[in-house]
Amino acid sequence: MKAMIMAAGVGSRLMPLTIDIPKPMIPMVNQPLMEITLNLLHEHGFREIIANLHYQKQVISEHFCDGQNFGMQLGYSPEDELLGTAGGVKNCEWFLDDCFVVVSGDALTDADITYLWAQHKKNGALATIALKEVEEVEQFGVVVTDDRGKIEQFQEKPKQGEALSHLANTGIYIFEPEIFKYIPPRQFYDFGKQVFPELVRIGAPFFGVPIDNYWCDVGDLETYRQAHADILQGKLKANCQPILCNNGKGRIVVGEAAQIADDVHFEGNVVIGNNCSIEAGAFICDSVIWDNSIVETKSRLTKCIVGRNCKIGRSVTVNPKTVIASGCEIVDKTNTAPGQKINSVR
Repeated sequence: MKAMIMAAGVGSRLMPLTIDIPKPMIPMVNQPLMEITLNLLHEHGFREIIANLHYQKQVISEHFCDGQNFGMQLGYSPEDELLGTAGGVKNCEWFLDDCFVVVSGDALTDADITYLWAQHKKNGALATIALKEVEEVEQFGVVVTDDRGKIEQFQEKPKQGEALSHLANTGIYIFEPEIFKYIPPRQFYDFGKQVFPELVRIGAPFFGVPIDNYWCDVGDLETYRQAHADILQGKLKANCQPILCNNGKGRIVVGEAAQIADDVHFEGNVVIGNNCSIEAGAFICDSVIWDNSIVETKSRLTKCIVGRNCKIGRSVTVNPKTVIASGCEIVDKTNTAPGQKINSVR
């Protein structure tokens, strides 16, 4: 079975974390987000995968290579100019020659793709969208279906009182190859704005299937941090072993070869990357720290994100919603502003 991962996006809402890496490669509990997606596809029997690439494309291709280390055949479809969601899939028509799955590169999920596939076939569908019930409809495109699950209408980010549905489009699709008839070649084309409305208009066998599994659109910095908390709390099946914090008030994941002083204090949900050093007297609460970073003595980090190869000096206070880009140094006794985005030495 074949699948495609949409991995061409820039990830502008995750800046400054994505200055030098594409969004599919941002670490989730110390492994790239795309690696979690590949493992999910492998679990459900997919062995031939293609990913479209654009922004920082070499970071993805150099990490995953041909996919053999992940038990699959992985190919790439580079886009010099972005082709849109549908245009990117159309560009891979030569590869996607049978029923296939498309998964968004910024989706963190343990969706039961085997179940979705079975429902797609049962419905005799041309196209199937996995749907997830959400509360904050203003952030999503929502889908209206009839009693059989056939899609009747879309609403893009409706106001709470105007929403006709609370079922969000997850960006997980199953298509028959006939879908390519509805996508013109060699141009920017979008599923949500062009292909899907046309399928509704002509009454095509186009279905939505609700899922109960975990799903998160890792679209912005606060969602990124919250997704880590969800993993540590066991809401998503993931390859990590969180341990109780030393005060019993939360959970922590510590990467390989990380060095943690005895009197470091943790609270909430914390991820420490590989080869990090956390020195004596530090306090870290509800934060994510990427690989090879240093937090020196008596510094306090609360609800923040620290990129890789950073140095947080002595007695620094990093306040909530602060994001520190990779390679930054924060000098001793700095007090960051809440919500500050730092991409240079401070």
